[in-house]
Amino acid sequence: MLELVVGATEMYDSSSQEFTTEGGVRLQLEHSLLSLSKWESIAEKPFLGKGTKTEEEVFLYIKCMVIDPKIPPEVFQQLDGEHYKAINEYIERRMTATWFADAPGAPQTRDVITSELIYYWMTVFNIPFSCEEWNLNRLFTLIRVCNVKQAKPKKMSRTEIAQRNRELNARRKAQLGTTG
Repeated sequence: MLELVVGATEMYDSSSQEFTTEGGVRLQLEHSLLSLSKWESIAEKPFLGKGTKTEEEVFLYIKCMVIDPKIPPEVFQQLDGEHYKAINEYIERRMTATWFADAPGAPQTRDVITSELIYYWMTVFNIPFSCEEWNLNRLFTLIRVCNVKQAKPKKMSRTEIAQRNRELNARRKAQLGTTG
């Protein structure tokens, strides 16, 4: 979750020699499947993908990310460049310690990813719908882990088998101190 304070006034307190913040509204934002689903239901187009978003579409997504529905609309007009920068950095974060070693030349999916497709993946992998509130990048990682763990092991090609055998033989020769 990302928390931003919007419309606050920063003041310097000379007695404590510290900056203090007064006023403002605290926004709690979550980049989640739920936010994505809300945005797609309003915009009626996929959020994820190669196309760029208009300023209005980005603004709409930020509104969909807000957890508290009672935020007055004028608060959103006070978002500045620093707020947008923080939001973009938050959206781009991985939010997980899991990483994948992608094989070079691995095929990329051509599917247009929509919230319904993500819900489908959750259903296939028995991921509870309560995870729709997770950070979207973390949910994608869980889906990918499920996909990798469920996939059948890839068969090695003859070239790969021969290379592995050469490496094993070289290691055994070195361990035993023999020439073959």
